[in-house]
Amino acid sequence: MDISINTPVSPLPCERAYSLSMVIRSFKGRRDVEVHLFRSRWNRSEESESDFSGLVEAEESAPKTVLPVGRKVILEAFTSGERDLIVNYLKEQYSTRLTAITSNPLAFPVPAGLAGFTEVQPGKDAGFIEFEKIPSYPLDFPLKGYFDLSRHLPLADED
Repeated sequence: MDISINTPVSPLPCERAYSLSMVIRSFKGRRDVEVHLFRSRWNRSEESESDFSGLVEAEESAPKTVLPVGRKVILEAFTSGERDLIVNYLKEQYSTRLTAITSNPLAFPVPAGLAGFTEVQPGKDAGFIEFEKIPSYPLDFPLKGYFDLSRHLPLADED
């Protein structure tokens, strides 16, 4: 399994700044399915008390009462400690099923109109893995993974 933890070239403006994805060797009849991992929920206090100034591009047309969706991208991201816990969990639980784990720092400022994974609705070929529903899930924060099967080749016998 290839594990790639990319570090930022300059200091990050906030602690919650890492994306994480994994590639599953075979999943739901498809090969090498990329799954984007994210925090699926957070405390309202974390949302209201976080200082997003400079972290999300200004969006002039957005009503001030609505949380710009770009902020959700940051709230869905991981701290370096959470990232490391997840990577260790995936290595221990799924080492034979995964071909890659990749983490990258977010690019700041996040575009104001960029929707997070919590905004996505599951569809015919797309859906979520809900890790906290797995009985052996040991972490104390909610983790989900988004996948889109239409982007991956079907498993088939190669002749």
